[in-house]
Amino acid sequence: MIQKYQPDPAGKQLVREIQVIRHKQVCQKLQISSAKLFDMIAKRQFLKPFTLIPGGRAVGWLEKDVDRYILDRKNAQESA
Repeated sequence: MIQKYQPDPAGKQLVREIQVIRHKQVCQKLQISSAKLFDMIAKRQFLKPFTLIPGGRAVGWLEKDVDRYILDRKNAQESA
């Protein structure tokens, strides 16, 4: 039996899947200092943030991308 796609009219599914986190939250998730995060970004060891508002200064990361980075690091250490 084929199920039809039912869009979520309230957008609840989308809200759960897309969460933007800011610099401070990324530092807390990675357990690193703000300076270390800036250093990792400069050395291309971590994802560059994206601008939240065109022309604005506020930046953020998708939480799922940060989580993926953490899991990738864990898997890399287990493989070594």
